[in-house]
Amino acid sequence: MTLTPPTSDDWIALTDQSLDVGIATDWVALPGCGAVVVFSGLVRDHADGSSGVTHIDYEAWAEQVTPRLTAVADEARRRWPDLGRVALWHREGRVLLSESSVVVAVSSPHRGAAFDACEFAIDTLKESVPIWKKEFFDGGSQWARSAQHITDVNDSGVLA
Repeated sequence: MTLTPPTSDDWIALTDQSLDVGIATDWVALPGCGAVVVFSGLVRDHADGSSGVTHIDYEAWAEQVTPRLTAVADEARRRWPDLGRVALWHREGRVLLSESSVVVAVSSPHRGAAFDACEFAIDTLKESVPIWKKEFFDGGSQWARSAQHITDVNDSGVLA
């Protein structure tokens, strides 16, 4: 799947392609918004006590990812009604060290709402969207601890 800009103010994507933070930043920026906050989660070389991570494989329940990401964006908009645009992108498949696996970008007239909405979106995405990661490292692999439980977006206690 390629990242094609939507016709709405929410850009939801699950893709096996590289994520370009600059594209997300440029897309969420609007003339009426004085704040853009972007989070990019990168693959690092260690996880849960294991060093030498070489890559991560992300598996997704693809049919449920878009509805769940949309629910995250909808809830962010309910909590912060003045948000401009929201981009929620996640990779699937193999992601190498230092590559971005997830991008959350939001715009708002003011920085407080942009920061809060971005934090809410990444935290809720990690809790409620059915995407699991398997970490590969020197000598083996393991499923990430976060790969076990999925909650409903509305049950997220983040910034309740």
